[in-house]
Amino acid sequence: MVPQAHLRPGVHPPPPQTPLWSSHHLENRSSFFHIHWQSLPRPPCPRPQRRHLLRSARPPPTSKILNRSQKAISSSPYGPTWRLLRRNLTYEILHPSRVRAYSSARRWVLSLLIHRLRDTAQLESSVRLIDHFQYAMFCLLVLMCFGDKLQENQIKEIEAVQRRLLLGFRRFNVLNFWPRLGKILFRKRWKELIQLRQDQDKVFIPLVRSRLQAKRTRNINKDKVEQEQEDEAVAYVDTLVDLQLPEENRKLQEEEIVSLCSEFLTAGTDTTSTALQWIMANLVKHPHFQDNLYQEILTVVGRPPRVTSDGEEWMQHVVEEDLQKMPYLKAVVLEALRRHPPVHFVLPHKVTQDVELDGYIIPRNARVNFMVADMGWDPKVWEDPMEFKPERFLDSSGDGFDITGNREIKMMPFGAGRRICPGYALALLHLEYFVANLIWYFRWTPLEGDEIDLSEKQEFTTVMKNPLRACISPRM
Repeated sequence: MVPQAHLRPGVHPPPPQTPLWSSHHLENRSSFFHIHWQSLPRPPCPRPQRRHLLRSARPPPTSKILNRSQKAISSSPYGPTWRLLRRNLTYEILHPSRVRAYSSARRWVLSLLIHRLRDTAQLESSVRLIDHFQYAMFCLLVLMCFGDKLQENQIKEIEAVQRRLLLGFRRFNVLNFWPRLGKILFRKRWKELIQLRQDQDKVFIPLVRSRLQAKRTRNINKDKVEQEQEDEAVAYVDTLVDLQLPEENRKLQEEEIVSLCSEFLTAGTDTTSTALQWIMANLVKHPHFQDNLYQEILTVVGRPPRVTSDGEEWMQHVVEEDLQKMPYLKAVVLEALRRHPPVHFVLPHKVTQDVELDGYIIPRNARVNFMVADMGWDPKVWEDPMEFKPERFLDSSGDGFDITGNREIKMMPFGAGRRICPGYALALLHLEYFVANLIWYFRWTPLEGDEIDLSEKQEFTTVMKNPLRACISPRM
C-alpha cells in the first residue's frame, strides 16, 4: 500500500490491487488486500486487528457536502462531539430502563402487525412480508424518536423520504470524492440530493417543533401534568434539544437534529426489517426449525390465543421476560445474523496515521472496510458455514455467544470495538420479540409449488432478491 522503497525492514510488499474480492484472495495472499476507488486507497480487512483508536475515525459522509456542520454518530470523527452524541443515545434512549419504558409501544406495534397480517391473509392467498415489517418498524421507531403515535399517512410520508435516501445511498456517495468537481460531473444527482434533503426537512422539522412546543407546555404546567410526565417515555428528540456541543459551545441546530433523527430511524428500521425477513424466510424454508421454535414457545408460555378484531387477545402475548427462557429462539436469530447479515460491510473506518498490520503498511487516511459477511462464512471458524443451522449456537456451557466481540470475534453483524452499533441490544430484543410472537400466532408455509429463494440483492442493506411471500394461518 506504500512504495516498496519506503517499507521498513521486514515489511512485506503491498498486497495486489484488485477491483474484485473473495475468499480466494484471502487464502492465497494475505489477511487483507488493497483496492483503489478513484484516488483513495480502500483496503477491505477481513479480520479486525488491534489499534482500534487509530481506526476509529470516519471518512466524511455525503451529508457533509450539503452542510459542513452536520452531525451524526455513525460518521463523526472520534472526539468530544462523537462521545457526547453516542453517550446521549446510549444512556438516554438505549439504557435498559429506557428500553423497558417502551414495552407498551412494542406491544402496540405488535398488535398492528398481527392484525395487518391477518387482514391481508384473509384477502390474498399469500402475504408479502417485507412491506408489513417495514411499516411496523417505522411505527415503533418514529414513536421512540418523536414521542407520538402518528397517523398512517404521516408514517408513510416519513417512510417514503427515508426509503428514497437509503435507496440512493450508493448513487449519492460518489459525490464525496472531489465534491466540487462532483457538482459539475453529477449535476442531476447533486440536485436530486439537495431536493431530497429539503423534502426530509419539510417532513421532520414540523415534528421536531411540535415536540418542542409540547415540552415547553409541559414545563409551564408542570404541576398539572406531573403524573403524565412520569408515565411518558422519553423521546429521542427530547434528549437532543438541550445538548451543548463541547467543541463549539452551542446547541444543535434544527437541521442537525433532523440528521440525527434520520440516522436513528435508518439504523432501527431498514436493518431490523431486513433481518426479520431473512429469519422468517429460513423458518418457512425449513419447517422443522419452525416447529422446534414453536414447541419451545409452547413450553414457556402455553398455547396462543385466537386472533380477533376487538383487541382482547392482547391480554396474552409472548412478553419480553419470557424471551430469556428461549435459547432456541436466540439461536435462530443469531444464526440468521451470521448467515444473512443485513449489511455485508460496516461503515468504513479511516486510518489516522500509518499502521503496520500483518507485515503491511496501511497508509494514513486510507479507508478500511471490514468484510462482515465473509467473517461469518469462514469455514475455518464455522462448520458448513453456508448452511442454516441454529443448533450451532446452543451453548451447553451457559455462557452464551458474545456477539459484541469482546471475548473473540467470530462474526460481527453489528460491528465491533468502540464503533459497534450502540443499538445492538435493542435490535436483538426487537428480532426476538417479533419472531417469537409471529411464530406463536401463525403457522408459516410457502406457496404451493413455490421454492423459497434465498438469493441476495444489494440495496442499502442486503435484501432478498425475491421478497418473501408466505401463506399464514392462525395457530388457534
